[in-house]
Amino acid sequence: MIAWLQGTVVRIEPDALILVVAGVGYRVYCGPSTLGAARQGADLALHTHHLVREDVQALYGFRTPEELGFFELLTTVTGVGPRVALAIISSRPVPDLQLAILQADEAVLTAVSGVGRRLAARIVLELKEKVAAAGTLATGSGAGIGAAESEVVGALQALGYAASEAREAGRMAVASLAADASLEDRVKAALRALRRD
Repeated sequence: MIAWLQGTVVRIEPDALILVVAGVGYRVYCGPSTLGAARQGADLALHTHHLVREDVQALYGFRTPEELGFFELLTTVTGVGPRVALAIISSRPVPDLQLAILQADEAVLTAVSGVGRRLAARIVLELKEKVAAAGTLATGSGAGIGAAESEVVGALQALGYAASEAREAGRMAVASLAADASLEDRVKAALRALRRD
């Protein structure tokens, strides 16, 4: 699988760019912010998702591992294909989208072309469950930190955040809430902290 590419941008298309790596050109589908930042003839590095199916192979590119992680999480939801997931990721910063899902703010999702009310409701339902499950399975990922913070760190890492970012946001979230706060409230607080960065 192709997980990362670094090369020269030789062409920018409406929904993709052609990146030449060691003499081979790769078409990488990207969101508008990534395409807008790309410059023809300039070097570019992208985290990639390599889609392989019987009838198609495609690469989707992201500037950060958080965007890639959230894209991959979105594609686990029934009815969310890579194009819809890319449109969702392109609509807002990842922490804003994650917070909207945790707060069941379906309007943020239905504002994206291709996402209706039923699909938005399914995304909220399925991803809230995955975040909660990731938090309860986070034991062992938090050596040297409390159980509450460890759950938040595990949930954030499941959403695609780097360990260092997740630990800092988890520490801030746990410190800002009461000891009996729910995992969902702690994750929301951590996402708000990440959004401010």
